[in-house]
Amino acid sequence: MPLHKKSAKAKVPLTEPELLDYAVKSLASKMKSERDLRRKLADRVPSDETGRPTIEKVIDKLKEIGYLSDARFAADFARLRQENEKFGKRRVQQGLMQKGIASPLANEAITKQYEDVDEVTLARQYIERKRLTQPSGDREQKQKETAKIMRRLVAAGFSSRAIWAVLRDWAGSDVEEIDIEESSEE
Repeated sequence: MPLHKKSAKAKVPLTEPELLDYAVKSLASKMKSERDLRRKLADRVPSDETGRPTIEKVIDKLKEIGYLSDARFAADFARLRQENEKFGKRRVQQGLMQKGIASPLANEAITKQYEDVDEVTLARQYIERKRLTQPSGDREQKQKETAKIMRRLVAAGFSSRAIWAVLRDWAGSDVEEIDIEESSEE
């Protein structure tokens, strides 16, 4: 039994001007994709079909005044994940898909953001940011630590080539190379 149960207050349906104001405040606090904003606005309109045209009007108005743009959201999302989080392309693409960004927009934003980025250098920056240390100990312990680091780099969205380049620098010839992308397709 939970200690504190949040009361489920019924949210008062908003009129179109109130919904627009609510959407602007929501976008001011955190950037959102069109799909995420639609979901947020859906909680504030009547659940029947009368609320849907209101949401569409608000979304259209926000696009018209330049407050809502999936292309700009995708570009900012990719830039922030690459610069701040040091994520690889695959992880950023996955994040954009989860936010409801269409594949062409996501691919365009990622291609533009990562065109001049050296993936091996970015992987090293990610390792430094996460304070991952070079594997040490006996051979078995080194292999376990290397596998753990490899899994972290895969989860961060780096290609197998970049991962192996980083691991080879650390472990020398102790690392057996397996192409992760090719082996996962089988």
